[in-house]
Amino acid sequence: MASQSFLRALVLCLVAIIGSTQAQLQANFYANTCPKAEEIVNKYVREHIPNAPSLAAAIIRMQFHDCFVRGCDASVLLNSTTNNKAEKDAIPNLTLRGFSFIDGVKSAVEAECPGVVSCADIISLTARDAVVATGGPHWTVTTGRRDGTVSKATEVNIPSPFDNITTLQGQFGAVGLDLKDLVLLSGAHTIGVAHCSPSVSIRLFNFTGKGDEDPSLDKKYAENLKKFKCKTINATTIIEMDPGSRKTFDLGYYGQVAKRRGLFNSDAALLTNPVTKSVLNQLLQGSVENFWAEFAKSMEKMILFNVKTGTQGQIRKQCAFVNN
Repeated sequence: MASQSFLRALVLCLVAIIGSTQAQLQANFYANTCPKAEEIVNKYVREHIPNAPSLAAAIIRMQFHDCFVRGCDASVLLNSTTNNKAEKDAIPNLTLRGFSFIDGVKSAVEAECPGVVSCADIISLTARDAVVATGGPHWTVTTGRRDGTVSKATEVNIPSPFDNITTLQGQFGAVGLDLKDLVLLSGAHTIGVAHCSPSVSIRLFNFTGKGDEDPSLDKKYAENLKKFKCKTINATTIIEMDPGSRKTFDLGYYGQVAKRRGLFNSDAALLTNPVTKSVLNQLLQGSVENFWAEFAKSMEKMILFNVKTGTQGQIRKQCAFVNN
């Protein structure tokens, strides 16, 4: 009787171990089920990103917005339905771009291996490959994520350009990221652009509600924005977050922030905390190669947050829709 109990316990233990192993992300997860998957993603990116290089920053931003809500499960890609307003229609996500690009990648992979590769993995692979294709850093993307089936606009509470350092620290901490990660992931702004939206104009024209300017902004930079970029609030005028080198994944963004020329309040916030300010200064004193290596570590950390694996979620046939 005792031996049977021991055998039963041993079997259960082995099943648990095997299940746990299968549920983990791993390098080349699709080696047997879709061996060309990552090659197809990379090929699509290399063929199309040169025609729209700004999408590299857009897709990193998409991944960021996805991972901060329910983890990295591609829930940000789901369309709203009659009975549900999805994440992509929440106010912070209305300016996201790149959905059709992700759909193009998904279609290319589906043509080779229908119903095998998740949209969540496609976002992670595409974001990495797009940055590399535009001359930026490479980071490791383990695969095996599954797609979420729930997407609610009411759950979208992500770091905002209006946020101060206390709020940012809390939001990053909630997804397993620390202040160093905050500084490093903000570095993606080196290839990003913005517009003269309220998140910018409020710092120029009405910072405390009295028609004043944000005193933390460099005066000459503010005057230049008012004169050439933000005469009025509009969503069409492009503002570079790293003027002069926005197409290069370099240290320029941190140099701008150090000069009090960070475009958003969340950029300026990096100078208001001793830890984030120290990290920023260390990056500026180091090499671009060091920045790339550290940025890669933070990206690898972020894209592991609360992923669905094993039998969780599903592999969506179309990224915008839950399978019937």
